[in-house]
Amino acid sequence: MPGHIDGWSPVQFSNLIPGKSARSRATSDTPDETRIPDRRSGRARILPIAAAATVLVLAGGSAAVAHAHKTVTLDVNGDVSKVSTFAGSVDGILEEEGIVVGERDVVSRTGALPDGAEIVVRHAHQVAVNVDGQESSVWTTALSADEALDSLSARGQAVALVASRSAAGGRPELALDLTLRGPADVLVDGGTLVVADADASVAQVLGELGVELNALDRVSVVRNEAGRVQVVVNRVLVQDVASTHEVPFASSTQQDGSRYTDQKRTLTAGVPGVRTLVERVTTVDGVESGRVTVSDGVTQAPVDEVLSVGTKTRPAPTPAPTRPATPAAPAAPATGSPVTAGGSADSLNWAALARCESGGNPSIVSSTGKYHGLYQFSVATWQAVGGAGLPSQASPDEQTARAKMLYNRSGAGQWPHCGKNLFS
Repeated sequence: MPGHIDGWSPVQFSNLIPGKSARSRATSDTPDETRIPDRRSGRARILPIAAAATVLVLAGGSAAVAHAHKTVTLDVNGDVSKVSTFAGSVDGILEEEGIVVGERDVVSRTGALPDGAEIVVRHAHQVAVNVDGQESSVWTTALSADEALDSLSARGQAVALVASRSAAGGRPELALDLTLRGPADVLVDGGTLVVADADASVAQVLGELGVELNALDRVSVVRNEAGRVQVVVNRVLVQDVASTHEVPFASSTQQDGSRYTDQKRTLTAGVPGVRTLVERVTTVDGVESGRVTVSDGVTQAPVDEVLSVGTKTRPAPTPAPTRPATPAAPAAPATGSPVTAGGSADSLNWAALARCESGGNPSIVSSTGKYHGLYQFSVATWQAVGGAGLPSQASPDEQTARAKMLYNRSGAGQWPHCGKNLFS
């Protein structure tokens, strides 16, 4: 049958056709006619018959060879060539040309191979795609980006071909090395670069446009609503960002038998610690898309506060002596001189004084930072009446008790503007 040449190989034909030496031997016997005329005439009749048979065999073999030879067109992934072959089937010529066809590959025809046939072979390849936000791998036999987009978006889904980068230089490569054919747009760095008539791979087009890619940049190929192919370059930046946060300190107390219960003293000042958080932040075209914790730990330990608290009970204050009334009104005291106006400190209107001085807020501090608490003690005056720490940190009862002590020492003149409220 055509394509199998064993039946008419030159080696087998040489066995059927008498060679030159046989004919020579037959011819050399002819002078001996008178001695064996019948044998000679018999052989003379046989030789022409054998020669005629030989001519028929050669003619038939030439016709078979002419019928088996053919020229076909072979298109393998867009590479078209004319091929001369003696193969009798499509499988035969593919085997001759060393073309391996996998189970996902496509061949335009099978079976017998006629002269002038056109055979199209498309090898299937995996490509990375993003379909409606989900990335996956699919198989396609497309040769160009727009052809792949057409076939993959047949169901109306939003499809993008996702490029990967090779190890050398970070150049983008689609799994199929899909080309851009015809007009296309390159969207990069907030602008659009127009390609009038492309016929090159995505990597080549970006190189010709001078678009440089960083190691993490993403490249995808999509078709917009108007049907135009677009190459989208997303700039991806991943960096570690550190932030610090305060770690509160603990507080403990120690008893001090030499001090009153309303007295406190700071032995060790508390210092907040520092917690350092390092996060790996990913941004795409300047917009944050992900954040992952890299490390989170205390980088500076807090210093705990230690307070000394008195345990002695304070004795009740001694009432101030009552002054006898005099007919004449006392002269107004000079600024800063004691004003008692009679009566003990306990009988005075300390709430009214506090409202006037601080609005009744025991923890308030003046805008200058100099005066503290209900009665706007200065730190020096507070310490002069036995106070420890800041007046605004003491209890309201302690502040009132020390205000009374100050009154007993110096009178209402210590509060030149609000002291009169003690007697309201």
